[in-house]
Amino acid sequence: MAMGLHGGGARRRRGRSQRAPMAEINVTPLVDVMLVLLIIFMVTAPLLKAGVPVELPESRAKALGEEKQQVTITMARDGAIYLDDAPLSPGELPDRLAALPRDGEGKPPLVTLRADKALDYGSVMGVMGELNRAGFNAISLVTSVGAAPPVVTGRSGAGQ
Repeated sequence: MAMGLHGGGARRRRGRSQRAPMAEINVTPLVDVMLVLLIIFMVTAPLLKAGVPVELPESRAKALGEEKQQVTITMARDGAIYLDDAPLSPGELPDRLAALPRDGEGKPPLVTLRADKALDYGSVMGVMGELNRAGFNAISLVTSVGAAPPVVTGRSGAGQ
């Protein structure tokens, strides 16, 4: 009898050793999920560039390429001014422009100006004047792509 009990115990041990925990992890589902997330972020990242919503005027101008050192100034419909996505207080723009880093040759970064089309010409020119005063002489104006040519109204010529 003792042998029978001992033999049964040996079977149990063998059964336990067959059910040992697996030390392997199947990484295929993990890689699949990570690739899907990577694609989602790659598609949505360019859409997040313009953080301040403004209604841009339409134009048929060609698109410009982006540069490494680029600063975006946005003028919202309510007159608020943003440097990249950070809001500025009314007198803060000249100080922030002076603090912008320059490259090794002292050249300022490219400035793109996004202004809502409901703003008056004078307020946009005021910001452009501050940019010029701070040494930013090359300013790109951002517009949305329009299909129809613009309708020009008003008089032309100096004598009229």
